[in-house]
Amino acid sequence: MYELADSRDLPLEAQGEDSGLHYRLKARHRLQEPEAEVDRASDEEMVSMFLECHSARDRLIVLLHGRVGLRRGQVAGLRRSDCHLLPDSRALGCDYKGAHVHVRRRDNINGAWSKSKKEWMQPLDFLVVQAFGQYFDERHVILGAGGSDFLLVNLFREPVGAPMPPDAFNELFERLSKRARLSRKVSPHMTRRAFGSNVSDAGGSPDEVQALLGQKHPESVRPYLIPDQSRLREAIERVPSPRELHRGEH
Repeated sequence: MYELADSRDLPLEAQGEDSGLHYRLKARHRLQEPEAEVDRASDEEMVSMFLECHSARDRLIVLLHGRVGLRRGQVAGLRRSDCHLLPDSRALGCDYKGAHVHVRRRDNINGAWSKSKKEWMQPLDFLVVQAFGQYFDERHVILGAGGSDFLLVNLFREPVGAPMPPDAFNELFERLSKRARLSRKVSPHMTRRAFGSNVSDAGGSPDEVQALLGQKHPESVRPYLIPDQSRLREAIERVPSPRELHRGEH
């Protein structure tokens, strides 16, 4: 629906150099684009799913999403050569200090795709490094030194040794949600959102969260910052009561 309007209500930049009056059609109603519903996995959900993993590989997959914060396509696209797990990686030609993974965009045969165009280094904590070690031991027992150069490969279904496709992670998270008897299905992206929120809850600054999520623009981080409910309660409890403020005046 439109109505007749003139150019006087337009911003000066839009009125042009000619100061004359012009008539135009103005929309009477504007449709607001609905915001997508944003949700995060709770820490309790992630722990429950982790405990229901039947293999070291599956535990590593859960951690790479929920504790490292990678996207599904980034996890599926990791190569063994991307994983630098020692405190010093200079022998590998890498000056980045501490354990980390290189997140790169590639054309992968398993359909994995990193949304971010840029490459960045994502730091790993001791828990994740330990999970890597357990997975490498498990993989070696089944494949020896063989298998694809992809980090995460089929170990329990054919073709054994082939890189896992991104859809396999959705299937895994759905199975884990059912095994853990969660009230809802937790997706890989929900655990990535939990990672961003947990970093913020732990005192991480917006630019730190942005860098750890591999986001290009600061505004892109906003949907990931969903405070834990306990933090909201603590924020309320930190606000002094009027009675305490009144006593402080005397």
